[in-house]
Amino acid sequence: MVDRADGDRRVPRGAATRQDGSPDMDVVAEAGDGHDAVELTRRHRPSVAVLDFRMPGPDGIEAAAQIRATVPDTHVIMLTTFGEDDYILRALGGGAAGFFIKSGEPEELIAGVRAVAEGAAYLSPKVAARVVAHLAATGAGAMAGRRAAARARADALTGRERDLLICLGSGLSNARIARRLHVVEGTVKAHVSAILAQPGVANRAAAAIVAHEAGLVPPA
Repeated sequence: MVDRADGDRRVPRGAATRQDGSPDMDVVAEAGDGHDAVELTRRHRPSVAVLDFRMPGPDGIEAAAQIRATVPDTHVIMLTTFGEDDYILRALGGGAAGFFIKSGEPEELIAGVRAVAEGAAYLSPKVAARVVAHLAATGAGAMAGRRAAARARADALTGRERDLLICLGSGLSNARIARRLHVVEGTVKAHVSAILAQPGVANRAAAAIVAHEAGLVPPA
């Protein structure tokens, strides 16, 4: 089930058109502003809510925070345009599970919605690359420190946990990680919990950024 709440109507309607052939998805509501997005999410309790950073009313970040606080079982995906990297970093801290470029292919959004609904964090490869590049632009010293911290976090993991961090950086769900690493999903969940226990790794999306900063995932 998907609740699409996007200020740019071209994006959700295009996604809905492509989504019509996806029997495992159901678009249950559309909202014109942040208040509607929060209210409709509370009413329908969808698996995934898709929000625009710049939606009217409370913006996407505030709406996402309200949704995560009141409907914790709903995962939030944020739609972004180029030049909104600061918003992405703020939304990462707010628990958003996915980030997509508005101008991207609808198929990518559908694939991301499906992955996030399964419990994965999904960063469009372009978004992940932009976040790391944006952090680098804040200063070579600061980025060097972030990379060193990311490598330290990765080095503190066991070999299997490190492999799983790479999978998180690639946006894989628990089920796909289990298949790739030839383990059961319970083992994946235990390793994910160990990774998220690291300081500064609050959620799967943040773990994905750590994987990129540590150089574990090839740049997009």
